[in-house]
Amino acid sequence: MDTYIVYFDETGDDGANTSSSKEFVLTGMYMNADSWQDNFNKLKTCRRELKNKYGLHMSQEIHTKHLVRDKGMYRDYQWTDEQRRNLLIDYIKCIASLDMKVVNVIINKEKIINEDYNVLETALKYNIQRIENDSEGKWHYLIITDEGRLAPMRKIARAIRSYNPIPSYAGVSNKPIGGLIEDIMAKDSAESYFIQTCDFISFFVDLYFRAIDKSEELPGRVEKVINKEFIQKTIVTFEHGKILNLKASGNHKHGFVIYPK
Repeated sequence: MDTYIVYFDETGDDGANTSSSKEFVLTGMYMNADSWQDNFNKLKTCRRELKNKYGLHMSQEIHTKHLVRDKGMYRDYQWTDEQRRNLLIDYIKCIASLDMKVVNVIINKEKIINEDYNVLETALKYNIQRIENDSEGKWHYLIITDEGRLAPMRKIARAIRSYNPIPSYAGVSNKPIGGLIEDIMAKDSAESYFIQTCDFISFFVDLYFRAIDKSEELPGRVEKVINKEFIQKTIVTFEHGKILNLKASGNHKHGFVIYPK
């Protein structure tokens, strides 16, 4: 039986209130272990090209929100808006070339009516379920995530190994997760191109949901660099690269899993 490696990262706050963010996006990126080295080599080559073209240090963590908004350490590069936009395009094309799949779960916190709604638990459970479904019992998988939410994510993953209620027309059935190997493991995102890639994808999924699905205006510092057309083209590029798990949801054309209904 094959082994897959899953990486998680998120955009937004996992609290149920909307004071810091109106939504929470959890991206799960998974690949066959046999594809890991080739994917790593592609990302490393991409980072080398970004260094040669834009001066971005290969050891510099790509934190997409700050990169787009020209915040923090990215100001030191003194890129023009066009340079930053072209850097994003180069990275988008690289991501679309990887041999992997992505599940994106969006928790629309504006629709939460239950004060006890657990945003992180819901997002992680539904993401793992989609990965489990895609495996069809043909492969096991390990999960690696950033250290920030490790403890609650481990607790959630342990729980759904034994009790994972799935609503159906016949009521609720228990379908425990069976493909996950070991506890969820942690790695510093600064040390992982893959976790940084999850961060990048989740950021653009979040923008797509807000700007395209909900027709909201983009934040001013974002719109200086990218517009709604750019965001649409990004997601379409990912789809053409066949990295989006379109079967994750039949209710969204790009396979985004959105809750609450």
